[in-house]
Amino acid sequence: MDSAVILFAHGARDPQWRQPFEAMRLSVAERLAGVRVELAFLELMEPTLEDAMARLAGEGVTRVTLVPLFLAPGGHLRHDLPALLKALSARYPRVSVRVAPALGEAEGLRAAIAEWVCAQHFRS
Repeated sequence: MDSAVILFAHGARDPQWRQPFEAMRLSVAERLAGVRVELAFLELMEPTLEDAMARLAGEGVTRVTLVPLFLAPGGHLRHDLPALLKALSARYPRVSVRVAPALGEAEGLRAAIAEWVCAQHFRS
């Protein structure tokens, strides 16, 4: 397997915070049979993005799609992530990384969230 997906989340001190992200990872992995799907965190949790990239590069992965699980492209996506990727690119030059947009930039996801919000409003 030469390609992988990394779902990249912020991280938190509370270990339970990880659960929805792990469920999302499993859901994506079911849909992408034959593609490795990893979860990585910016801070406070493991594996870090560095850990995930080291493992994937060590297994011969050459293409990574990094999906930030952030609603909007704030400072972490505009500043921290590019700095991390620059260092990782120097360390693993054979691995190309494509970064997907922030979740809130996807029209379909915005529509799904709007539907969910409306459903919550009308819940009895």
